[in-house]
Amino acid sequence: MPAFAHTHETTIAAPVTTVHALVSDFRHWPQWSPWDDLDPELERRYVGTGVGASYHWKGNNKAGEGTMRFTAITADRIDVDLEFRKPFRVRNEVVFTLTPVAGGTRVAWTMSGERNPVFAVLGRLFLDKAIGKDFDRGLASLKAAAEAA
Repeated sequence: MPAFAHTHETTIAAPVTTVHALVSDFRHWPQWSPWDDLDPELERRYVGTGVGASYHWKGNNKAGEGTMRFTAITADRIDVDLEFRKPFRVRNEVVFTLTPVAGGTRVAWTMSGERNPVFAVLGRLFLDKAIGKDFDRGLASLKAAAEAA
């Protein structure tokens, strides 16, 4: 199966600890996630904190359904196992890397995984651009939330 990886980055004028707090707790994701506003009736369920904590969502056709789970959390990196159930079944790895820079934090948001041949073609034609726009929108919202904190 063809592998893929997408990374989008931004610099945030806030300390790593502020950005880390927004990313390492699923309860803060509604403040910045680009997908959280796709369904005003979105059902959310949070379990636990730290490594092993999970977030399950279920919504309309745009929001879909799935689960995320923190698999590793360090001072400069947050790893998430992402499993979509709807509108299609797929499992990906998400990594946020937080690097201190002059005046703030450099955030790299990477999603990687494998695609079946059909999704590999769809990815190149449509999905990669759509995901890139979502990542950029999410990073802009994360930046606004962290800089307002």
